[in-house]
Amino acid sequence: MKTPFFKLTTLATIVAGAVGLTACGGGDKTTTDSGSANGSKTLVYCSEGSPGGFDHAQFTDGTSFDASAHTLFNGLVEFKIGTTELEPSLAEKWDISEDGLTYTFHLRPGVKFHTTDYFTPSRDFNADDVVFTLKRLTDKDLPFNKAYPAEFPYASDMALPELIKSVEKVDDHTVKVVLNDVNATFLSNLAMPFAYIHSAEYADKLAADGKAANLNTEPVGTGPFILKSYQKDQQIRYVKHPDYWNKDIVHLDNLIFAITKDSGVRAQKMEAGECSVSRYNKVAEIEAAKKSGKINVESREGYNTGYMALNVEKPKLADARVRQALDLAIDKDAIIQAVYAGAGTRAAGLLPPSQWGVDTELKPSEFNTEKAKALLAEAGATDLEIDLWYMPVQRPYNPNAKLMAEMIQADWAKAGIKAKLVTYEWGEYLQRAKSGEPDAVLIGWTGDNGDPDNWLGNLLSCNGVGGSNYARYCNKAFDSLVVDARSITDQDERSKKYIEAQRIIAKDVPQIYLAHSVTDVLLAKNVKGFVLEPLGNTRFEGVSVE
Repeated sequence: MKTPFFKLTTLATIVAGAVGLTACGGGDKTTTDSGSANGSKTLVYCSEGSPGGFDHAQFTDGTSFDASAHTLFNGLVEFKIGTTELEPSLAEKWDISEDGLTYTFHLRPGVKFHTTDYFTPSRDFNADDVVFTLKRLTDKDLPFNKAYPAEFPYASDMALPELIKSVEKVDDHTVKVVLNDVNATFLSNLAMPFAYIHSAEYADKLAADGKAANLNTEPVGTGPFILKSYQKDQQIRYVKHPDYWNKDIVHLDNLIFAITKDSGVRAQKMEAGECSVSRYNKVAEIEAAKKSGKINVESREGYNTGYMALNVEKPKLADARVRQALDLAIDKDAIIQAVYAGAGTRAAGLLPPSQWGVDTELKPSEFNTEKAKALLAEAGATDLEIDLWYMPVQRPYNPNAKLMAEMIQADWAKAGIKAKLVTYEWGEYLQRAKSGEPDAVLIGWTGDNGDPDNWLGNLLSCNGVGGSNYARYCNKAFDSLVVDARSITDQDERSKKYIEAQRIIAKDVPQIYLAHSVTDVLLAKNVKGFVLEPLGNTRFEGVSVE
């Protein structure tokens, strides 16, 4: 795809300006591209969009997690880079009581919070920060939640407020969390970015100053980088946290997110050496990068699913026969070829094939326009009109949502269904979708913690309505299976519950399953140590430029 010269030049200027600001603000070496100069290591990441915010408890999309949680914060436990394996982070170790209800976390001493232009911590990380963070997610009566009301979609999707009975500071370096029920997913859930730890001291100061909302715009964490500046839709600048507790894996002095929504421009900037890392590029751009020989391309099978959520609360979509007709009327094989350039696979259900607990007997739905017409007639829905929303950004599970929407619109027209295409800026898109506004919305999911509950519980449970359950589906039989599975520690027994649950949604069709993609990253030749994460995250620990 050709891109107007002026657009590329403008973006190049932004990146150069971003690094120029570094020189003005901190005396670092001025440079116009990624690399090493005078001992200062700078990496420019061509990111795909602006974060919804820097409060990872509120803004839980991948773009926001990359810009906030993974760069600025740490969790009690985290996923080892490149795996779904849990490892200690701010908690050095933990004990679980014999009844499975009490978790005692032993905290890492000597961990420093960021010192910024707007906050200077007076103490190290301790138990107060863990208590504050977990209570903020689960206790509506926490004074800070009254000073800064916010929604915590991930915490509510997984029913953490109902699960956590109490959070208690034992001493400065020990926290005891008591659950109401045994929950096999609890530790994995805490390793997810939404639960990363805030500073209680900073929150107290913000509340006392009447600036509690600044928790989102002026973040303070313990993570590998410190936020220096943010210009919406242009750039985010970070500098290395000089006192990071795990400093041996941070090799960059400056990290810049050059926000570049157009994937074609991202590819051109990679080719020109103006960016060193780019993700979510279209297949043609990836193939061109491979042929150029100037850029390294790494790929791995995506742990993701691109799908369409059908809002079952809309009267026009309340009849399962209508939803089945919408599914039957889409030619998914054509989408795989056009949108994924043949690099994706047809999805038979919500869970990707690599996820344990997947129902391997499910088959991808057929493409049958005449059968779709018959179902619509049977349901009395022959004049069906649908608002079909498509994403404004590329995501790992959907590299070109606009093209996909146009193809679906054309397929549906053959079955007599009129579709109006709608989109919004990414943050607004998600918020409106969560509120239940769209009829049908293209979206997707990359697994966050390696557990089936992360898919079925978040995306289709009753607790997920208003959060990531864009279908607003609430089936009590399905819900009971998912909730029961959390209290079982035997994986085979849990799998049986999840397979039964998948068969319920196969009949109800609250979602239309499209594809599992292959994920790729473009890397400049001098970038070393970047790992394509199975959980879809973009992390810069361990990354260096030579």
